[in-house]
Amino acid sequence: MESESLYNLLQLPKVTGPPTEEELPQGEKKKYLPPTSRQDPKFEELQKVLMEWINAKLLPEHIVVRSLEEDIFDGLILHHLFQMLTGLKLEVEEMALTAPSQRRKLEVVLEAINHSLQVEERQLKWSMGTIFSKDLLATLHLLVALANHFQPDLPLPTNVQVEVITMESTKNGLKSEKSVEQLTQCSTDKDQPAKDIFDELFRLAPEKVNTVKEAIVNFVNQNLDRLGLSVQNLDTQFADGVFLLLLIGQLEGFFLHLKEFYLTPTSPAEMLHNVTRALELLKDEGLLDYPINPEDIVNKDAKSTLRVLYSLFRKHKLQESTDSMPRGSPN
Repeated sequence: MESESLYNLLQLPKVTGPPTEEELPQGEKKKYLPPTSRQDPKFEELQKVLMEWINAKLLPEHIVVRSLEEDIFDGLILHHLFQMLTGLKLEVEEMALTAPSQRRKLEVVLEAINHSLQVEERQLKWSMGTIFSKDLLATLHLLVALANHFQPDLPLPTNVQVEVITMESTKNGLKSEKSVEQLTQCSTDKDQPAKDIFDELFRLAPEKVNTVKEAIVNFVNQNLDRLGLSVQNLDTQFADGVFLLLLIGQLEGFFLHLKEFYLTPTSPAEMLHNVTRALELLKDEGLLDYPINPEDIVNKDAKSTLRVLYSLFRKHKLQESTDSMPRGSPN
């Protein structure tokens, strides 16, 4: 059977709407994939590649996966896939027919997978609860991690990002927040170094982070003041890419036509467009020593935002006084 026709056997479940207030207990959060995200061509392609990979691996077992969302939750597929990838035998029951036994089996299988992947618990983007509840995002994160570890040459589509809505039940009702979630690496991320000076700063001297931020805020405001703008919070005010593009334009002498970016972005996708454009400009100027994921800026990751701003700070603020200092140090 051709791979395309095999993929067309995919039986997608009904796309359900976001959880209601009655379905989500107070204080709990739940991620929801809107239809536009599910229908994204790269998102669909990722599922297709992963499913064909699993089916090829499990062909000797005569096991066929038809839906990543529906077929992975009970641990059976993961159990057989893990054994085929590692050659290790897990002491779990072959067929778990009740929910409690399925949970127990899944827990054992995930524990073995996590140990094999050597991923710290705080870095996991999946859990027994999310996989068992058929959380498609968590399932994809898990399968991508397995593919990257055991078959790094598998041609997964790069830079797969989806817009996610996080619903939270509060005492005042449901609260929603949009974000962009990264499922596969950018093409440049594969050569990303393990750590840089900001990893060390946050790990070894977190008390100095605010000092670095204050210095960069002063530098930023000196340059944005010409446009009548000012920054108070580095972690949040660069998330939409507007201030970043304007700052680059001021410092590097670029003229950005309004057609090239969104001056008032209203969605994560528009913010991502702005940030991606800004990073492209910095790469063209040779200013980025460390690959930056644009999604991290949009999601207000302080370390990534500092890396980007420091690349400009180092060139324009320190170039006259730090010729003898090691490059890359924010001290």
